[in-house]
Amino acid sequence: MTSETDSTPLRTGGGDLELRTSDFEYDLPSRLIAQRPPLRRDDSRLLVLDRQTGTLKDRRFPDFLEYPAAGDVLVLNDTRVFPARLLGRKPTGAAAEVLLLNPLDGDSTGRKWEALVRPGGKLKPGRMVVVSDDFQVRIEDSTPDGGRVVHLEGEGDPYHLIETHGHVPLPPYVDRPADRKDRERYQTVYADAIGSVAAPTAGLHFTTDLLRAAAEKSLHIARVTLHVGPGTFRSVGVEDPREHVLHSERWEMTPETAQLLNEARVSGGRIWAVGTTSARVLETTVRADRGFAPGSGWTGLYILPPHEFRGVDGLVTNFHLPRSSLMMLVSAFASTEFVLRAYRYAVREEYRFYSYGDAMLIL
Repeated sequence: MTSETDSTPLRTGGGDLELRTSDFEYDLPSRLIAQRPPLRRDDSRLLVLDRQTGTLKDRRFPDFLEYPAAGDVLVLNDTRVFPARLLGRKPTGAAAEVLLLNPLDGDSTGRKWEALVRPGGKLKPGRMVVVSDDFQVRIEDSTPDGGRVVHLEGEGDPYHLIETHGHVPLPPYVDRPADRKDRERYQTVYADAIGSVAAPTAGLHFTTDLLRAAAEKSLHIARVTLHVGPGTFRSVGVEDPREHVLHSERWEMTPETAQLLNEARVSGGRIWAVGTTSARVLETTVRADRGFAPGSGWTGLYILPPHEFRGVDGLVTNFHLPRSSLMMLVSAFASTEFVLRAYRYAVREEYRFYSYGDAMLIL
């Protein structure tokens, strides 16, 4: 039996607990924000947080495989980042930018998209952005949250036009233009389903050799899909985080993945989420009996402390922006106090932060 979810925002945690967004703040020197990936994907550090003992341990990322046991499941988000950033000019010659988000439901041509535009005040419905001689973007309508509905105009397949003329949408804290290497490195080695404007960054550390070693250790590899939107970079802008609304993102869990997870649950295997995006799919699909239901749809699941995780036993994740919903999710998994202690330790030990940075493993 499959399920379909709508885009209604969901929120778990909070309750009567006194939560403040400022509780998820920490100081980070700008020099620790990774501007480029390491030479090798798995040549990164791994800070291991043990929730039972409250201890921290410095490891290297390939050491991760020492922790799962045979029969456990690694859950990967197989979304693929597409070159969603279109740079062009208005007919006046002024610079303009369109960030494609989602193709509109019901449009089989692939030409109508929800998008963000810059400069927003100038690109009203009816305006045009010229990306190249054979590729233009027409602004058709505005959306309630300040975005736009755009129409891609040009000869040939619109996805080919995007692939040819688009740029990798690097996060705003990467202070350089995207280059050719980013097309490969801002992408997991198992990326498949096109649809993200940001990478599921915990997965960037995995190599094909590391995944092969996981299989040789009798770990099961399961794939889910969650297409990451630009909201992943946004800080929570209100002091009560329960007032924040998380933007919904498309997800899918196949019957095969649900069956694998359910079989692991029955046999006593643990489920390891690779990244907060995988964790959100697992928590969206898990049932009260800790089994999983396949399906697809949109999830706005927003996880705050305290939250009872029923679908995740261990979590691999990168270091996240202060005051972000991702940091709140990690804090719900490991406790805010423990996570902040780990972040302070990581700053002191000069770990590399954010998308191209180092990783944490929470046991």
